[in-house]
Amino acid sequence: MRLVIDPQSTTPPFEQIRMQVIDAVRTGTLTPGDKLPTVRRLAEDLGLAPNTVARSYRALEQDEVIETRGRLGSFVAATGDATQRQMQQAAVVYAERATSLGVDVDEALAIVRAALGASR
Repeated sequence: MRLVIDPQSTTPPFEQIRMQVIDAVRTGTLTPGDKLPTVRRLAEDLGLAPNTVARSYRALEQDEVIETRGRLGSFVAATGDATQRQMQQAAVVYAERATSLGVDVDEALAIVRAALGASR
């Protein structure tokens, strides 16, 4: 896996790293158990501060995409696609809330589509 940081992007470098790792897990480029570069190594390779990479790794750990095993390093978590799992949980919460507010399915989907369109 090769990560690339676009310095012209409005997306912060830590988020670019996070999204690229998630995408690599989703596409199978990274599989459970694959070892990630150390924070220092990746920071050096990308020309970033170590704290930037560490922030990405912390966010990926929080999202259960990776796990850190002390001095052994960071690895792709064996728990499957944590992003998909979290999105499913968020969808269930949204659906329950829409139902409790009396919003029909078509309107609820339109709201989501509008929100997704607005975030791009």
